[in-house]
Amino acid sequence: MEENTLHINWYPGHMARTRREMAEKLKSVDAVAEVLDARIPGASRNSLLDELAKGKPRLLILNRTDLADPKETKKWSEYYRSKGFGVIESDSKSGAGVKSFLPAVRALLKEKIERLEGKGQAGRRLTVMIMGIPNVGKSSFINRVAGRKAAKTEDRPGVTRNLNLIALDTNISLLDTPGMLMPKIESDAQGFLLAYTGAIRDDVVDIETLAANLLVTLSERVPEAVKTRYKVARGDAENMYDLLELAAKKRGFLISGGEGDMERISRILLDEFRGGKLGRVTMEACGE
Repeated sequence: MEENTLHINWYPGHMARTRREMAEKLKSVDAVAEVLDARIPGASRNSLLDELAKGKPRLLILNRTDLADPKETKKWSEYYRSKGFGVIESDSKSGAGVKSFLPAVRALLKEKIERLEGKGQAGRRLTVMIMGIPNVGKSSFINRVAGRKAAKTEDRPGVTRNLNLIALDTNISLLDTPGMLMPKIESDAQGFLLAYTGAIRDDVVDIETLAANLLVTLSERVPEAVKTRYKVARGDAENMYDLLELAAKKRGFLISGGEGDMERISRILLDEFRGGKLGRVTMEACGE
């Protein structure tokens, strides 16, 4: 079952504009926090942000931990700490881990805070730019930190379109930025991972190719969950499309002639994976 190429052509004009605005605003922020999807902690990092935020204290937020394998999340946290990043783990849905954000920011800016105190500017407001690719839960995380609905949220990528400064009750402000996808997907593997989690809109990819690849990947990572939910296993068909159609038939999704309804099973599979129906699955093991 060979993995097909996922043709993606999506770098909207607002992302190019966002890049310019962020580059300008970065000159005046004190630190940068990047929200990652804990299911794909490598693929959801935008290498462009390394260039833009060069020289700024950096914090990585492994978000959506409720959907990821906790053992793999710990490995990724340790890996990024070894690279010199501050790291926290969070689930913005339940709020788990969110309270560690402000202490982590203060630890990151410890030297700067001490310098300000030495100058008699202990109460000076500090600004943290919040970055991330689309649909990693950035706005939900910000709302949890702020304790109010300060950022617009929807279960689809590309909702935030403008930079938005949010003052917290402490002396820290958050600069919310639109989700910005990398201008170029580095590999097919990265493209698939981004599309699986919804960072790339479903309407710009071939949904059946995406779902067929996802089914194969899940059957390798969580075979028992796939067998229980879709009644199929990795070796049940000669190719990934046949396996997807078999899953459609097993679920009773049929079209005229008794063939499997490929579009319906594709959308159901993606929705159920993204909703955690197959358990906590990290799609990208640390070190792969």
